Amino acid sequence: MDFWSELIGTQTAPPPPVVLVTGVLALVVVLSHTPWRVARNIITIVHEAGHALVALLAGRRLSGIRLHSDTSGVTVSRGRPTGPGMVFTSLAGYIAPSLVGLGFAALLGTDRITLLLWVCTAVLLAMLIMVRNVYGALLLLVTGAVLVSVSLLTTSGVQAAFAYLITWFLLVGGVRPVSELQRKRSRGRARDSDADQLARLTSTPAITWVLVFFVVTLGSLGLGTTWMLTGIVF
Repeated sequence: MDFWSELIGTQTAPPPPVVLVTGVLALVVVLSHTPWRVARNIITIVHEAGHALVALLAGRRLSGIRLHSDTSGVTVSRGRPTGPGMVFTSLAGYIAPSLVGLGFAALLGTDRITLLLWVCTAVLLAMLIMVRNVYGALLLLVTGAVLVSVSLLTTSGVQAAFAYLITWFLLVGGVRPVSELQRKRSRGRARDSDADQLARLTSTPAITWVLVFFVVTLGSLGLGTTWMLTGIVF
């Protein structure tokens, strides 16, 4: 009973400087080279989780998920090769990190820090069931171990800072893969990207879908930032 009360209850929000520092730290990681290559694995996890969740909601059969050491990933589902279900499944990947970050910003706005951390852990456990390669399984286990350790072994202040860091990272980090995608496309190196698959499914130019990705990711970043900073300004 105590666990459930703590899970759905509220926790003390961190001091305003912590909110700002975690935001700056997330931005530094996203704009860096080596730290970004490591941290981008988190974006890939959420990207593939987005594909998987929408595939299931669309009535498709999820065959498996692979996460690779070059931070790429693949989610395979079975069902009709065309139609709205396939369109939404293809659309979900690039916008998933930003939308999840926006949802987390909403949770932080109500001071539900513990719930945020355990939602992350639950998603990782669900993905672990469907992962189909060793690197992917190890990545999920290590990431899950970090989340559980923070949730169970650290103070409420550390948990709050960690929750804000995750949220900032998803919001800020959700934008960079879209720009990377378009750079690859401009060099002819991403002919099977989600945007190009959407173009074949809908007869709409791939660049239009890239712009959709940008609108959603940048819009989520702007709105999420407003939600998190409003609490420390007013």
